[in-house]
Amino acid sequence: MTETTYRNRRAVRIENDRVRLTVLVEGGHIAEFADKASGVNPLWTPPWPSIEPSAWNLFRTPEYGDDAEARLLAGIMGHNLCLDLFGGPSPEEAAAGMTVHGEASVLPYQISALADALTARLTLPASQLAFERQITIEGRVARIRETVENLTAWDRPIAWTQHVTLGPPFLVPGETEFRAPATLSKVIESDFTGGKGYMETGAEFVWPFVPHKDGGTVDMRVFPALKVSAAFSTHLMDPDNGPAFFLAWSPSSKTLFGYSWDSADFPWLGIWEENHCRTHKPWNGNTVTRGMEFGVSPMPETRRAMIERNGLFSEKGYRWIPARSRVTVDYRAFIDTADAIPERPYIDASNS
Repeated sequence: MTETTYRNRRAVRIENDRVRLTVLVEGGHIAEFADKASGVNPLWTPPWPSIEPSAWNLFRTPEYGDDAEARLLAGIMGHNLCLDLFGGPSPEEAAAGMTVHGEASVLPYQISALADALTARLTLPASQLAFERQITIEGRVARIRETVENLTAWDRPIAWTQHVTLGPPFLVPGETEFRAPATLSKVIESDFTGGKGYMETGAEFVWPFVPHKDGGTVDMRVFPALKVSAAFSTHLMDPDNGPAFFLAWSPSSKTLFGYSWDSADFPWLGIWEENHCRTHKPWNGNTVTRGMEFGVSPMPETRRAMIERNGLFSEKGYRWIPARSRVTVDYRAFIDTADAIPERPYIDASNS
């Protein structure tokens, strides 16, 4: 274990002879999962300077914006945990200080570590949840176990999403490929792109061919070769296809990257694209990302909207945590080199 800095942020690093994994202290983001031989880290590093969320201030750091997303964007990087909100707060929640995607994205974690394993913990004061993440690296695989404990005397529904975001140089428009065992899919019902998106708003379809707003379809297994675009769609994982997963492959570096999980834990894979579309601070039209966001909710939205939606395609859209109880999930990340993208993970990425 190494206490270090990463992109000017306080961080903890674990590694073996093949891979290096770095977690930021504030926000708990998995900022780096790099192949040592190639130096490639597929996870997204924003193009703007990263600061600790505790250093963000509406008046002293205006370069990050002035809305409920600003504090998150000041410190976001790589794999971000959304708990217990996936999406934006209501106006009343925002006025009370709640940020987009919830408290877990911006609070400091207590991290203890050995050379190849770490444990990160925090308590969410507003949500009254205790969270623990254990990460162990074995070869080219990171085994991750998460536990959420409900500290209240009430059964309660929560959002819980792994917001894994990929970025350059791994992510290249028109080149980077993807695979996932998805089935029924849907484009988000509102156009947040200002007319710059290419997907038909609210369209239901079968993965991977999403309806284009001007007719025809687009194969989502390749990041679109467009100068400007944006999108969000959700995809129901196939419970009869073994462990759920996504694979991403970069032809230029021959890097294969992905995650696998139990679809009973996280039935939804949300795919978010941002390609030079957002021009407000801190995006400024400079960002290329693709989020591969697996979780218990199909759409990023307020808590009220999540509950009122209830679910999609007969699958629930949130998870119950019983009073004074804990729920634990296991999943894995993996990185390797490959001459082409396989249809399924060939690294042992099962959760058994």
